Amino acid sequence: MTDKELLIKKARQAGKQAYAPYSRFRVGAALLTKSGRIFTGSNVENASYGLTVCAERVAIFKAVSAGEKRFKAMGVVISSRKKTRPCGACLQVMNEFSDNLILYLSSKNKTETKKLSDLLPNPFTL
Repeated sequence: MTDKELLIKKARQAGKQAYAPYSRFRVGAALLTKSGRIFTGSNVENASYGLTVCAERVAIFKAVSAGEKRFKAMGVVISSRKKTRPCGACLQVMNEFSDNLILYLSSKNKTETKKLSDLLPNPFTL
């Protein structure tokens, strides 16, 4: 199984755990670290919408809290047929740890491969 296939499979499984009672928009993410570990996340909504956390950031925060800070690729699966990309906040957090991250973005219809630098060409830096 390729990295792409494995990450999409794990992201799809993670999306089943999403807590999305308001939007019904379920997202799962699976992050592959450079050391070969995989961390998953699902979106967690809140009645106070600003407190909602995206699946991508959940996976990244789990990895960082486990001591991993170098990432290779991420699979993201959404529950919609519409092609959707990670939000700006998620892209910026991804860039903090890997400006050359490969993203496998999958909806019900299609999977596309993108480079983080293509989706966030001018990230915020210090």
